[in-house]
Amino acid sequence: QVQLVESGGGLVQAGGSLRLSCAASGSVASIDTWRWFRQGPRKQRAFVAILLNNGNTVYADSVQGRFTLSRDNAKNTVNLQMNELKPEDTDVYYCNTGMVPSWPGPTNYWGQGTRVNVSS
Repeated sequence: QVQLVESGGGLVQAGGSLRLSCAASGSVASIDTWRWFRQGPRKQRAFVAILLNNGNTVYADSVQGRFTLSRDNAKNTVNLQMNELKPEDTDVYYCNTGMVPSWPGPTNYWGQGTRVNVSS
């Protein structure tokens, strides 16, 4: 099993910054990819960013150039640095981990989410 705990959400003015963190525990060595998604009321959960096993990152077009995803291996944590925030970034942000193919359990795990509110 893998347990994920997000933190760092809050209220910020447009143009400001927040850093979200996702701390993993359990079978961390079997994590293959780290992802962030976001979801607002009456909207589908949307992809934000992914950190691949090789260290490469991919971002949604809407956050490219403003968000940066990085990993702190010593703390089994990934951080999503969000700069130049816009009101449309307001959502609940979820951390997700994809597991290695040999993992016998679920293919991915979700955190409980952390809320980000960006005021105009």
